[in-house]
Amino acid sequence: MKFRTLKILRARRIARKRNRTTEKGIQALIIGLALVVLLLVGCSYRMVPNETKIEYGTTETDAKNNKLQEKKFITQTWKWKQ
Repeated sequence: MKFRTLKILRARRIARKRNRTTEKGIQALIIGLALVVLLLVGCSYRMVPNETKIEYGTTETDAKNNKLQEKKFITQTWKWKQ
């Protein structure tokens, strides 16, 4: 009786371990398929520049060294295009 119970418990433990491995495999498969779908859908769109602003100018004198400061900015926005 004692050995029979040990065999049953060992078989259950092996089955549980196999079940966990299967669950992890299924989760990895689902995540992989989701990434493939995301990449395939993303390939049909591309980003193109929407608007570009270039600002250039000088500001008032700096209190530290009495020099004019030059400010240069480039701002660019993007949009999705099919």
